[in-house]
Amino acid sequence: MESNKGPHGGPGTTIRYAPWPRPADSPPGATGSPVTLSVNDAPVEVEVDHRTTLLDLLRERLALTGSKKGCDHGQCGACTVLVDGRRVNSCLLLAVAVDGCAVVTVEGLARTEDADGDLHPIQRAFLERDAFQCGYCTPGQLCSAVGMLAEARSGQPSVVTDPALAADGPVPLTDEEIRERMSGNICRCGAYPHIVEAVQDVVS
Repeated sequence: MESNKGPHGGPGTTIRYAPWPRPADSPPGATGSPVTLSVNDAPVEVEVDHRTTLLDLLRERLALTGSKKGCDHGQCGACTVLVDGRRVNSCLLLAVAVDGCAVVTVEGLARTEDADGDLHPIQRAFLERDAFQCGYCTPGQLCSAVGMLAEARSGQPSVVTDPALAADGPVPLTDEEIRERMSGNICRCGAYPHIVEAVQDVVS
């Protein structure tokens, strides 16, 4: 373990892996690879340690700290981001696996095609419905909701979807559907009822 200053010169952050650049005695390519990707519509070229997760790349290298590290095991959803429009747990995804992909974090939601240039509709709905308390899980909840809405529009069923409804066209988002599709995102403050209401506002 080694300590280093944060991206804004604040308190030290813990670097979990070998410091970068690679040690002088490591042969080129032995521990890292170049990665080219788009992050919130901005091109990024960076060399990363093969063990670096997408979450650590976003937070420690790119200073995009909206995505949160909660359980670090893919169980809480606080780290959810969008990769090529699909929601993923960034704590489980290696950074080298997103080479050539488009990543959207909570910082970039307002610049997506559904946004009005100020806030994404789901962000506005969360504010109006007070769908958060401490806010730690909120970035993951927002990204997951955006991904979930896209999944439903494309007709992807969930475990509670009526098979007859999932055959063609969008899946109707009942409260039960929303709760099931958002079940991978934990809110320890218990703001679930207002989260469902916020998603329903965007659906309607």
